[in-house]
Amino acid sequence: MNILNNNTICAPATTAGGAIAIIRISGKDTFTILSASCQLCCNNVAANTIHHTHIISPEGQIIDEVMVAVFRHPHSYTGEDSAEIYCHGSRFIVNEILELLLKNGCRMAEPGEFTKRAFLNGKMDLSQAEAVADLIASNSRVSHKVAMSQLRGKISSELGVLREKLLKLTALLELELDFSDHEDLEFADRSELLELAQNIQQHIERLANSFETGQAIKNGIPVAIVGKTNVGKSTLLNQLLKDDKAIVSDIHGTTRDTIEDTIDIQGITFRIIDTAGIRQTTDEVEKIGINRTYNAMEKARIVIWMMDEQANKEEMADIMEHAKGKSLIPVWNKVDINPCSIQEANVLGTPVISISAKNGQNIAALEHAMLKAANIPDLQENDTIITSARHFEALSQAKNSLDRVINAINQQFSGDLIAEDLRLTLSHLAEITGPAITPQETLNTIFQHFCVGK
Repeated sequence: MNILNNNTICAPATTAGGAIAIIRISGKDTFTILSASCQLCCNNVAANTIHHTHIISPEGQIIDEVMVAVFRHPHSYTGEDSAEIYCHGSRFIVNEILELLLKNGCRMAEPGEFTKRAFLNGKMDLSQAEAVADLIASNSRVSHKVAMSQLRGKISSELGVLREKLLKLTALLELELDFSDHEDLEFADRSELLELAQNIQQHIERLANSFETGQAIKNGIPVAIVGKTNVGKSTLLNQLLKDDKAIVSDIHGTTRDTIEDTIDIQGITFRIIDTAGIRQTTDEVEKIGINRTYNAMEKARIVIWMMDEQANKEEMADIMEHAKGKSLIPVWNKVDINPCSIQEANVLGTPVISISAKNGQNIAALEHAMLKAANIPDLQENDTIITSARHFEALSQAKNSLDRVINAINQQFSGDLIAEDLRLTLSHLAEITGPAITPQETLNTIFQHFCVGK
């Protein structure tokens, strides 16, 4: 995509087939093209108004009765002249209108091009543009809240404060370099510079450390359900999903591959993975499934260990070996027919949750334990959470540069060396929001995953 492309673009902003469809247009010839496509002279209508009209084919036939919203630059989503056509949702109608717009001078927008133009025209910074995609993809209350915070510029505002402080000190160091003939002259107080660098470093570390939580919020928290065969793992999966997702039978080894789906518990998404039962077997296919169980445990953040009888030392050691570093929730299933005894109520000092996956008994207690194990903080209005791997990498690089700044100050290095690493820190922070020069490849990577109408 040409960063300076001035073509007028169009694309559907909704999926066809509903009652109403929306078609977006943006670019310098928006109103000329739209006027040639309908019975409304759009060049003369006021901005931010909506009008009733008809879309007319080149042969003079009415394609559809529509409403047209008009937005004039710079007060539009893209910062350009733009419009939205609200038509009936028939696929035929949408395609006919798009074909007409293309004939009259539009070209089809590429994925994310509307939002990319908004970024290039200064309507939003890069972190806000990425938040648009996160908002569209949000599938829980918490992920929606984080995306909205980023879209409103929370990350931009926080990083902007840090950059202003760094810019001030960088400018003072640059001034020292201009007077390098005076060796004893220091405009930037080294103790003040050290204190500020350490404070900013702590701030950046806090943001970077929020990435793990951000990924869990954005992608869902992986939860592996493990245990011996026929212990009720698939029944529990179906109970949590409230759907018959997994095949359930009394035959050992029924589940031979991992089955995954998501649930929402109090606004937090969990990715539940049902796994093959762990047992000694000569069946080669079942062995593959068991190996995948162990792989699922490695990737999981929470492991639900299901039992319906007291685990022996070998089983306990196996689970503990593969669940290292995970939140382990021991669960005693089939409590309706086989109650958990006092001796079996704790596993390795962890209280066992007694349930009946078949009857749904005590599932609420298990969900509460999952929420506790997820350890997602109750996000407040001013909390900033990093969800993008690109942002995390830039913060990590900024921290490394600040480490060198702090070391250089402590070692009493010259101002030019300190200034260089400060410039690098600023550059890495600017990668997150702009307006630093961003490589075209980076822009393409960011926007290519957007839907076409955004």
